[in-house]
Amino acid sequence: MKNTFVCLFLLLASVTAHCQDTTGTAVPAQPSLSAADSLLADLTSDATGPTDLLPKKMTLGQRVLWSRKGLMRQVGISPLTPESREKELKVRRTMLVTHQVLGFVTLAGMIAQGIVGSQLYKAQGADYVRLHDAHTRLATGINIAYGTTALLAFTSPPRLPTSSHRRGFSSIRLHKALAFVHLTGMVATNILARQIERNPDLKPYHRAAAFTTFGAFGASIIAIKF
Repeated sequence: MKNTFVCLFLLLASVTAHCQDTTGTAVPAQPSLSAADSLLADLTSDATGPTDLLPKKMTLGQRVLWSRKGLMRQVGISPLTPESREKELKVRRTMLVTHQVLGFVTLAGMIAQGIVGSQLYKAQGADYVRLHDAHTRLATGINIAYGTTALLAFTSPPRLPTSSHRRGFSSIRLHKALAFVHLTGMVATNILARQIERNPDLKPYHRAAAFTTFGAFGASIIAIKF
């Protein structure tokens, strides 16, 4: 009888242990997928959010073309994504390099224009006509080169918000400040040039505006290069 109870006890213990093992492996612990997905979504949102892809300060041209609601975004040419911004930065570099090259071309044209202009003031007869035609052609070329140079800087894609942007005085700030001076001088020079034929007394003012434009433009190039 005793042996029978012992056998029954051992059999019951074995069955109980087997059930406990089966219960332990039948329902494994599952990771919280919803929590992981939520964290991933937050990280993705922080990394690719529009506010992290664009700087707070942009030029008017950049805002019109490259802001979150800019023309390039609206027409779908360049959506606001990290991949598109990477391409935009390459475009920005190309545009700014071209901006510098055309700046030197424009400066060379201004030097040539100054030489021709100084000779034009003293020329007479056929020499005056020849120099006047050369002066006019040079003025057209300078206006085109100058306008293209300014447009490249004005409409280039904006920098990244993480780019270094020093406060206080810098060569970039000086370059931009001088831009207002030579842009004003450029407009004044062209306006006075159109009025000289009717009013020769404006020649000294035209010449002063031209030299001011040349000085400010040359200084802006030196500031950005050195």
